[in-house]
Amino acid sequence: MSRGNRMPNIFLTGYRATGKTSVAQLVADQLGLEAIDADVFLESEARMTIAEIFEAEGEQGFRERESSVVHQLAQRDELVVALGGGAIVREENRRAIQGRGVTVWLTASPEIIFDRMSTDPLTGQRRPNLTATGGLQEIQQLLEQRNPLYQEVADFSVDTEQMTPAEVAGEIIAKLRD
Repeated sequence: MSRGNRMPNIFLTGYRATGKTSVAQLVADQLGLEAIDADVFLESEARMTIAEIFEAEGEQGFRERESSVVHQLAQRDELVVALGGGAIVREENRRAIQGRGVTVWLTASPEIIFDRMSTDPLTGQRRPNLTATGGLQEIQQLLEQRNPLYQEVADFSVDTEQMTPAEVAGEIIAKLRD
């Protein structure tokens, strides 16, 4: 699993509210790695929130910034990276992470994702709607588009629906050690 004596990156992908950020920190803590949320990293570099970037530059501008961040992080080692939910939409991002570590797809049903997003006050403030529909219909529509891309990059997946972040982290670590 390692390149020389260095641990390869672990990339967590999946739709928003599947637990990527929480799980990344837990996995990193247990493996002695650094956890980075790609969206938080992007906001820090841009000195703007994702919502502000969308407002000022549109989705295209955001995706360009996101690609730059994905490429930067993919070049580093010993990271657990919580990728943005849409990072895999661009082929260049999928190529950047492939071969640079292990990619884990965190899954949940559209209904569970919607429930989690509804109870997270930061979601609405930080993450704009990506379609005109919003809500459960948007989640279903985007998952239909993105699921094949998540599957393409994933070395394995973990269904987070009935698990705590600690249980998800434990399952990831167990699979990495197999």
